[in-house]
Amino acid sequence: MPSEPLFKPTLIIHGGAGAIHRSALPPDLYARYHASLLSYLRSTKHFLENGATALDAAVHAVSLMEDDELFNCGRGSVFTSAGTIEMEASLMVTSVVPSRDVTNESAGLKRGAGVIGIKNVRHPIRLARELLRRTGQDANGNPVDTDGGGGSMHSQLAGPYVEGLAREWGLEFKPDEWFWTKQRWEEHRRGLGKDKIDSHSASEADGGHTFPSQGTVGCVCLDQWGDLAVATSTGGLTNKFPGRVGDTPTLGAGFWAEAWDVDVGDAISPPSLGLVRGMRYVPPKGLIAMPPTGSKSVWDMTLADCLPGSLSFLRATFEPSDIESNTSLLSHQLYNDQKPSISRRKRRAVAVSGTGNGDSFLRTAAARTACAMARFSGDTVGLADAVSAVAGADGELQRSAGRRWNKTSEGMGGIIGIEAEFDDEDTASSSVLRSGKVVFDFNCGGMYRAYIEDVDGEEIERVMVFKEPYSSDI
Repeated sequence: MPSEPLFKPTLIIHGGAGAIHRSALPPDLYARYHASLLSYLRSTKHFLENGATALDAAVHAVSLMEDDELFNCGRGSVFTSAGTIEMEASLMVTSVVPSRDVTNESAGLKRGAGVIGIKNVRHPIRLARELLRRTGQDANGNPVDTDGGGGSMHSQLAGPYVEGLAREWGLEFKPDEWFWTKQRWEEHRRGLGKDKIDSHSASEADGGHTFPSQGTVGCVCLDQWGDLAVATSTGGLTNKFPGRVGDTPTLGAGFWAEAWDVDVGDAISPPSLGLVRGMRYVPPKGLIAMPPTGSKSVWDMTLADCLPGSLSFLRATFEPSDIESNTSLLSHQLYNDQKPSISRRKRRAVAVSGTGNGDSFLRTAAARTACAMARFSGDTVGLADAVSAVAGADGELQRSAGRRWNKTSEGMGGIIGIEAEFDDEDTASSSVLRSGKVVFDFNCGGMYRAYIEDVDGEEIERVMVFKEPYSSDI
């Protein structure tokens, strides 16, 4: 760990999303959600502020929700069409600090892991954590026996086998009766006999009754040291087919986390002659190549603009084959003549968790798609805009439903996330803590969420369901 904290701990929690109607969420039920989410937010924040890692904090938050029958995970999981419970959970980690790799040998972690079709394990998220940390290999790829309990580099494991590992690893199990809840069973019974489960209208699909939240729960955390973690857990869709695998344990669909380096500052680009006729310029070791931009050709940009007169000279002197064969030498010479400055670098990191119609998240690879928009935009797109492009109104999730939008639950959902930056010129001893940015958006009736917002330096706790604050007036 660094000697001093680098970041202000940041977190956001979600408790499911879908066609949540105000009429199905009376004040007394809303008060229960508000109390639970606020309690879990405060508990996790306290955990982070006392030095917990992002991974441990995210697992802590989701474990609390798995014990709360209000939420569709753990004890509150929905039933399959066969009247059974099959749970899923996942974790993923990354770091915004270049010198820290949370998947290195000392941490003993994979980058991400998911468990599928879990029964009777009290906390599926803790099983996902064990799968994440038990790689079964050392830094050189040699087999090791992790804590005497085995392990492998597999990122996903399902069913009875991984449940057997959970017993070996000492995780807590509960009988079927512990997972049975009256409201979930009533949802299951009302759905039987239908050709398709239409959850478009929560009040209609639930016979006009109030109901617990639908969809995946999750938490995204940024800790003091610059590590990010995303944790997700769910019981899946009401009356799903037994054996169905959703987006929650699937990397890139329901969750994702990654970090990358970005060039910043004003640097002189090395000559682009090496890109002529399909050839790629490779700068000397340690130098950063900047690709050509704009509508100008490589010739115009590099020679006509930078070295007037060189273009006509080269074209008159060399045949195309000569130019190609001498490109590398010429490029390096021009590069040395220009004496370009080398841009400094910063690192960006993002982590996101999705909730809603999992099949739509799978079809669109929603979590990874949002992160890729931010990563490959040339540092012009923030995570907030990327999340809205996927999970906001008229976004990719909604468009994926086509004509079925607003007729079934297809395409409905939301995404939460955190993004952070670390500049390599920042000093680790800086007394000013860096901040992560909480983002979220959803395209449906509501998304249960809790987070802390910085308003003019003051931390404000937020617990929300709809776009606007909850009102007791219907």
